[in-house]
Amino acid sequence: MRLYRFLLLLPALALAACGDSRLPQLELTGNALGTMFKVVLVEPPQTLATDALEGDIVASLHNIDGLASTWRDDSELSLFNANPSIDWIVVSATFCDVLQQAIDVSRETDGAFDITVGPLVNLWGFGPDGQVLEPPTDEAITTAMQSVGFDKLETDCSDGLIRKASPSLYVDLSGWAKGYAVDEIARLLDANGLENYLIEIGGEIHVNGHNSENRKWAIAVEAPSTSERVPHAVLRVTDTSVATSGDYRNYFAYDGAHYSHTIDTRTGRPVTHDLAAVTVVNPSTAYADAMATALLVLGPEAGPSLATKLGIAGYFLVRNQTGIHEITTPVFDQLSAK
Repeated sequence: MRLYRFLLLLPALALAACGDSRLPQLELTGNALGTMFKVVLVEPPQTLATDALEGDIVASLHNIDGLASTWRDDSELSLFNANPSIDWIVVSATFCDVLQQAIDVSRETDGAFDITVGPLVNLWGFGPDGQVLEPPTDEAITTAMQSVGFDKLETDCSDGLIRKASPSLYVDLSGWAKGYAVDEIARLLDANGLENYLIEIGGEIHVNGHNSENRKWAIAVEAPSTSERVPHAVLRVTDTSVATSGDYRNYFAYDGAHYSHTIDTRTGRPVTHDLAAVTVVNPSTAYADAMATALLVLGPEAGPSLATKLGIAGYFLVRNQTGIHEITTPVFDQLSAK
């Protein structure tokens, strides 16, 4: 199992003294999209058909897995990747819409987020092809980069059509799918009239209303450490999503060097700067997920600059000689002040 984002949910007991005044809550958990999902419902109505709701959640996640998984040969994404045709291909409306949304973020970040990074992800051992024991050669990287570039993927969602400019184009939606799934479950809960809830899938989180202490939800941003999992900071938020991308959990080491799973498509190599983690707060979990990846790729200077320009609530953890330096955007500061 590979988890690309890491946020810690701190339950009420982690931030407040224990007491008996908590509101009732219901927790639903399970496996989906190659990871775990959690749904916490606070003050669920007694008339709630829990089994039916859980069935709807699992069905929705199963559908998304069948849409966007690179680990399933029969997913719509895998079938597209395996098809060498450069002609227009008919796809489902949902699949086309997901691709278009992801491409929009690629354009917004000038390719720092790029769903065609798949050949490089696989080459460096972070994809379904399995891990590698040493870095690839310069020649192999150059070859893989010839098949990378979001501008090589076209969509015509009005007619449900997509096409690739190169037969070897390989789309990887791992930086979008979990966030998209969280957003879909949020829409499902909203449709069922639920107001106070948390959804978490593989570290991507959306919260609504209040927690069991009748307060904003407490989300801990993990300290960028490879040896332990402890909170670095705690965010109190509601009616929004939180996603973090870091270079410290999914990596391999070779000859004394650290190779992160976060690949910069401009170089074909894992990022090497001092930006350890980026947290983005945004109403859309999918957008927060993708933007956290993009800002991490851009690094400790260009990342905060772009986030500020786009009006994004961003929280950056940068390594320095004395430890960790924090950088925040104006929108994040406004959020923290509320």
